[in-house]
This record gives sequence, structure tokens and C-alpha cells, in this order.
Amino acid sequence: MIRKHFAGFAASALALAVSAQAFAGTVTTDGTDIMIKTKSGLEVTTTDKQYSFKLGGRIQADFDQFDGFYTNNNNSANEAYFRRAQLELGGNYQDWRYQANIDFGDKAGSNTKYDEVTITYTGFAPINIKVGRFDPDYSLEKATSSKWVTAIERSSVLDLASWTTDSEEGMGIQVNGTTAGMFYGSASIQQQDKATGLEDADGKDVNSFFARGVVAPIVSETQVLHFGLDYATRSYGNEGGANAFTGVIDTRLGVRGVSENTANSGKLVLGKADTLGFEDDSVMGLEFAYMQGPVSVQSEYLKRDLSGAGSNGDREATGYNAMVAYTLTGESRIYKLDGAKFDSIKPANKATGAWEVFYRYDDLSVEDDQNLGVATVDESSANVHTLGVNWYANEAVKLSLNYLMTKTDTETVSLQTGRVAAGATDDDGKAISLRAQYVF
Repeated sequence: MIRKHFAGFAASALALAVSAQAFAGTVTTDGTDIMIKTKSGLEVTTTDKQYSFKLGGRIQADFDQFDGFYTNNNNSANEAYFRRAQLELGGNYQDWRYQANIDFGDKAGSNTKYDEVTITYTGFAPINIKVGRFDPDYSLEKATSSKWVTAIERSSVLDLASWTTDSEEGMGIQVNGTTAGMFYGSASIQQQDKATGLEDADGKDVNSFFARGVVAPIVSETQVLHFGLDYATRSYGNEGGANAFTGVIDTRLGVRGVSENTANSGKLVLGKADTLGFEDDSVMGLEFAYMQGPVSVQSEYLKRDLSGAGSNGDREATGYNAMVAYTLTGESRIYKLDGAKFDSIKPANKATGAWEVFYRYDDLSVEDDQNLGVATVDESSANVHTLGVNWYANEAVKLSLNYLMTKTDTETVSLQTGRVAAGATDDDGKAISLRAQYVF
């Protein structure tokens, strides 16, 4: 019953925000310094910015068609699903900000989840202190909202160390801020709870440390130069046994539908689960981006080192991506130093919208020592080519089309499990992804 009432409330709030989108404008009350904005969701704020409330959200409806290596039998398959359907509630009370995002989208079998629930103190400006549940601040691609990333799915390189871009249901505290108009930095400690299965034999959760530093010597409306350094580390505090961290590394290779489709739920395995376990886990990343008018270039590098528990061998994962994007209609991507991230493209022509094309290349590899505790190969690798076009119909609606081509080595294919047809050993695959997005 409670779930029905909550769902009804969520639907009503969603309808209110969507209907408000159609009546853009600003109203100032007579004698009570309050503004109501309805251009993007529903926002109520005092003119001195001391108090505010905002209700918004996003809807992302996806469709994927894929074949070859993307499927368990190498035949063609497809899937339609809600990638995200979020309600976002936030605001501030003087120097205190709050944010609560609830996701009702398909989660490969998971239930509704809190995407973020945080409280932030801003009284030490330009330093902010945030506590609660939030995704780690790691990678330029991850820092950029899912609403405004160029490709439908973020780079597969991030799958090599997925814990650096997902809160894993844990809690944490983060300090971040900007200075001198060109520097941004953040540091956080986050705890992964028992839902992740990472507790040790004594019930102690795993603590992770994250740090990100960015220098952007050029930041303007039409030109950006961005350099970033990322670091993350954690220790699993055990040496094998029932609670060993097995260090499996897998990836969807840019197609979420392979997980949403129950007949093709297996991912590409680049590093097989090792029952002897790993103790320490560290990840280092580099970021680069340059934008000049409608042209932008972006690249990231990631290196992950897993040290084997006891006498077990080590595992190393490396990956990089490179992307070039061009806005055919001439608009520049918006960049925000607070958060060191790209934001939306706002169409200059309200009738035709903005059109963007891009190409991205992802390269991933995992290398194991010979003395690992599982039968595996020394090195496995994969790469993905992604071509895409985005149409920003207006500031609320975005339609995207991606075409992906992936290639793996033959040794990587031998790691796969769950193949349902004899001879299902394709080492390449193709996919088409579509997304319709509404932001309010």
C-alpha cells in the first residue's frame, strides 16, 4: 500500500513538473522576495538566494539492437527499456544544500534506488563539504551528467574499475572546491556497505579513498583547455577464503541492453574471478579535453593494479579512449569549472535545434601474472568504435543514435561463459543504440 501511495505521489510530481515546462516564465510575489521559475522543472527561491527548492528530473528511454559477440549465441537480439527515470529534489537553506535523486528506471532486475542523497555545507566558500550517498568524483566522463554525455553510454574504459564511478550503495564524505578561476579539486572517503558483498570476516566494510585534481588554464564560452589527474585506492583486508575479493573485470562494451536482456545477460569477461583473492586495489587516471567553438576533443587514460592476496599473482588493467565531436549548427558545449565537467548544448535556433556528430575509440586490456589461482590467459583485450549523432531539439528534449563496432582477441572469447549455442565464438559484434531523453 505504501509503495502504491509513493508511486502515485511520484507520478503526480512528475506530471506537475512536465506540465510546468510548458508555461515558462518568472513570477515575483508582491512584498515577499520569492521567485517561482517553471522553465526547467519547478523552482522556488528567494531573491537573495538564501532559500530555495527545486523539483526536476530526467527520462531516458532506450532501444538497443545487437549481434555477434554482444549475444550469448552470436545471433541478433534487441531490448527496449528505461535507462533512467529520475525525480530530483534539491535546494538550500542558507549555507546548507540538499539533494535527493530517486531512480525508477530499469536496473537490470534491481528495484527503485536512491541515485544520490546528500547534504552539503557551503559556508567555507569556495570549499564545500558533502556527506551522504553519492558517486565518486573520478573521471571527466563520469563528472559530466548522464543528461549531457556525448555518447549514450559512457566509455567502456571505466568498466575496468567500475567501483571508481559508482557509489555501490555506500556512504561517504567529500571536500571539493575551486580557486583562481582555473583550479578544481576534490577528495573523499566512501564506505561500501554489506550490500556489495565486500565485508571481511569480522563484518568490517571496505573504505575507499578518491582524489581528483583539475587545472583548466582556458575557460570561456567558446574555448576550454582541461587537464585532470585521478586517483583511487582501497584495501580488502583479507587473504583469500570465503570473503576473498575475486577481482573479476567485465564490461558491456557500451551496450546496456545486453544486461537488460535476460537471454543475453553475460558481459565480456576480461579478467576472470580468482578465488584466491586480491588484497589492495589502486586506480590512476589522466584526463584531457580541448574545445574551440563547435569542435571538442576529449581523452582519458586509466590504469588499475590489483595485488594478489598471499602468494597469489597480480592483475593489471589499462585502457584509454579518444573522442572528437563537432556541432554542425555551431554551438559550443557548456563547461563548468565547479565540478570540472561539461554540461549541455543549448540550441541557438529554437526552431531547428542543435545537431552534433562524434566518433569515440575505446581500448581495454587486462594482464595477469602466471601464478593466478584460476585457469586463464595471460592477457585479454577489446576495443570499441562508436559513431553517433545527437539532436538537441530544445533545452529539454535530446534524441541520440549510436552505432558501435567491437572487436576482441580470440583468447578473450575463451573466457566467456553461458554460451547457449555450440560454436558461439564470434570475437566481434555490432550494435545500434537509440535514446529519447526529456529533462525537466
